[in-house]
Amino acid sequence: MPFKANAARRHRIPKQRFRATNWAEYDMALRGRGSLTVWFTDAATAAWKTEPQTTRGGQRRYSALAITMALTLRAVFRLALRQTEGLIGSIIALLGLDLAVPDHSTLSGQAETLKVPQPQPRARPIHLIVDSTGLHLCGPGEWLVEKHGSRTRRSWRKLHIGVDADTGRIVASTLMTSGVDDASQVGPLLDQAADPIASFTDDAAYDQDAVYGEVAARHPDAAMIVPPRSGAVPIATAETAPTRRDGHLRTIVGRVRMGWQKAYGYDWRAFVEADISRFKRVIGGALRSRTDGRRATEVVIAVRTINRMLELGRPEYVRIV
Repeated sequence: MPFKANAARRHRIPKQRFRATNWAEYDMALRGRGSLTVWFTDAATAAWKTEPQTTRGGQRRYSALAITMALTLRAVFRLALRQTEGLIGSIIALLGLDLAVPDHSTLSGQAETLKVPQPQPRARPIHLIVDSTGLHLCGPGEWLVEKHGSRTRRSWRKLHIGVDADTGRIVASTLMTSGVDDASQVGPLLDQAADPIASFTDDAAYDQDAVYGEVAARHPDAAMIVPPRSGAVPIATAETAPTRRDGHLRTIVGRVRMGWQKAYGYDWRAFVEADISRFKRVIGGALRSRTDGRRATEVVIAVRTINRMLELGRPEYVRIV
């Protein structure tokens, strides 16, 4: 993209300045994200224990609600499972509740197959922006590498997210191995987005026929805001039956890429980059779980936590000329 291609000359362009118009409310929301005020509603206390199972096998003692709450505290405070067990026990004791505390083995086991409730659709079209980032996996520490004199390449997973441009909420997420193509996750992300999609935005890595097909199959009227690759050319029938991609190429020829960005609102992609930055600052850039099932649950819990914090308040900016 132009910014990367002209990075050596970017210092000559003045940095844009913005001012928050709702600073008082946003400042209160930021303080609220760090509040330790915890309460249990009567409904939550009643639903702490799971319903008796009618199938064969051992009976679970804790409901999905209890495990979800415990794993949420773990994600927010970046705790190990044993530390999470201690934190929950202390909260329950301080509140004077007669509730059993799930131990660390139970938290680890039930996280493998935990079903986290998903938000209800809001029945309004959203502008979906998709991007991905890497998350490191927990593994042998530096002391172990030094002790055995071996060097291993650190493993990681790729997190794909879809963000609502209007609200900043993460409406879809998938966790895959690092070798999986980004474009292959468009379908699963679209399946998670319960709301109708007005537009789909992403970078040039998603400039593939399969991506256009996935979006058109589910949301035929959605606008595609995906920049063509640098060496892209129109199809043979571009004059008689142009595609959406051909329209992008025609605009780039007439207005160059910066003009195309302004014409199609490509600057919205900054919202998904802001959400990725928020994810890594609040949750961290590593996954603590050891299996793929528990890692998937860890990501779902983290996304749910980020969205909950965002509901407390978000800034509204205006550009300072």
